[in-house]
Amino acid sequence: MTLLYSLSGLSYHIQSWLTRLLGNTMAVLVSEMVIVGLCLIGFLVLLSFTLGYMERRVAAFMQLRLGPNRVGPKGTLQIIADTIKLLFKEGLTPTNADKFMFNLAPYIMIITTMLVTAPLAFARNFQIWDLNIGVFYVSAVSSISVIGILMAGWSSNNKYSLLGAMRSGAQIVSYELSIGLSLISIVILTGSLRISDIVMSQQNGWWIFKGHLPALIAFVIFIVASTAEINRAPFDLAEAEQELTAGFHTEYAGMKFAMFLLSEYVNLFIVSALAATLFLGGWMPFHIGSWSGFNHVMDFIPSSLWFMGKTFFVIFIIMWFRWTFPRLRVDQLLNLEWKYLLPISMLNVLLMTLVALLGWHG
Repeated sequence: MTLLYSLSGLSYHIQSWLTRLLGNTMAVLVSEMVIVGLCLIGFLVLLSFTLGYMERRVAAFMQLRLGPNRVGPKGTLQIIADTIKLLFKEGLTPTNADKFMFNLAPYIMIITTMLVTAPLAFARNFQIWDLNIGVFYVSAVSSISVIGILMAGWSSNNKYSLLGAMRSGAQIVSYELSIGLSLISIVILTGSLRISDIVMSQQNGWWIFKGHLPALIAFVIFIVASTAEINRAPFDLAEAEQELTAGFHTEYAGMKFAMFLLSEYVNLFIVSALAATLFLGGWMPFHIGSWSGFNHVMDFIPSSLWFMGKTFFVIFIIMWFRWTFPRLRVDQLLNLEWKYLLPISMLNVLLMTLVALLGWHG
């Protein structure tokens, strides 16, 4: 298979330029890290703007209304106006709050989300860090976000915040099990935890097709459990407005609140990107068997467009959930995981192991 487009040349030219400028020293490595960090921050901010606008448009589409249409062409600048409002809004700290933990919580949330993006393959040969335990790293580091939520709820000295944080803790710990088992299903097929290996294993077909029924079941469970993991409706019990005002971030305002909002959108992107990578081939083009002409045409589409297209397709599905299903009760939320998703996931792992051992996965 030949892919016509790759972003690896861009990173190579930047590294060559830095080496000529600074010499082959530690300064090159530090400079690369700074450039990657700044690019990542810029990308995540732009991504949150895009997803904020997309969220409102999808909501309007689902509810047969227009959505934002006043500020800028087709309402495209509405999210910019909201950001400016948050920038100038005063960030208050409650009198009896634990001030250190109250101020630290939003940073833990945003730092965690930035760390999780490291192993994601945004295009062919274009990753921040292609480590050999990529899937395990994403699963482990993403779990740290619950600490930020619990810290925010407890330190606010607000009963609504504390209830929201406790709900979120129970929810994330529960649904992590099903997510982990869904990830293990694909690891069983590929025999590797490295993200690049998982993508390359889908050269002759995406796992959602090659893995047969177990892969489809794992994909559905992953989408449902991920929606609960990132506290999005219909699983947003941690910030149920009718019951808890805004849940764990009730007392936050200004840029601290914006950090929670940014981390929610980045988490939405991360779980969608992970689903696209593990089940839908990541940046790999869509190929059909021996259709060489069709496959060659698919190779003309840049790998970054394949990755972003698949990711935004999954994002649309998760947004579709939000504006279709009513919010669950807490007991329904936990019953869904412990009585249905977890047993199905465990049986599905056994079924996937059988498929892998018998070589039915192609």
